Amino acid sequence: MATKHRRPDPSKPAKTPAPSSPVAGGRSGSPAETVPQAAQPGPQPPQRRTTYLEAVALYERGLETLQRHEFSAAAALFESVLRQYPEEKELHERVRLYLNICQRQATPKEASPRTQEERLYAATLAINGGRYDQALANLRLVRDEDPDNDHALYMLAVAHAQRGEPAEAIAHLERAIALNPENRALAKSDPDLEPLRGDEAFRTALDTPAASRGDRRRPFRSRPAR
Repeated sequence: MATKHRRPDPSKPAKTPAPSSPVAGGRSGSPAETVPQAAQPGPQPPQRRTTYLEAVALYERGLETLQRHEFSAAAALFESVLRQYPEEKELHERVRLYLNICQRQATPKEASPRTQEERLYAATLAINGGRYDQALANLRLVRDEDPDNDHALYMLAVAHAQRGEPAEAIAHLERAIALNPENRALAKSDPDLEPLRGDEAFRTALDTPAASRGDRRRPFRSRPAR
């Protein structure tokens, strides 16, 4: 059976195909295109505080002053960084390092004793402070210069007694008493010789009379009277 073709009805308008949607920047009827988006900015690096530059400038002034060996002035500049810019923690560690150097260099060093009297006095202070090695070093110098110095020998006995060395202590004490018998009476009541009280050789040294030399010396107390 033959297919019949329908004729268009002149009373009805023909349908027109819908136009393609225009795309921004493109032509009407062209395929859809993706519009590229603007690139988003990445994370910005943290900005330095304005005080940081000021703190660094002051820190560098301190370094320049330190290089000129002006330790007190450099220490003052470093202290200013810590005091005026407490928020600059990153800088403080380096500042404290150089500040310690300045403070050590600015501290006056004690002069070494040169005369016998200075060494005896330094040894007395060392014994009182429990620094027996330092006391022995000074006392041995005095003894080497003056083997008959009963002051030095008596204090050597005290230093060795305090170090728990009874043989050395008693040997020096016996020599000090032989040179000056007044040291015997001093040793009997001296609390610095207390570690020797139970030693038989110590008691013998205090009980045995000994001849004294003609020029007796006044016994030198190792510590102030208590």
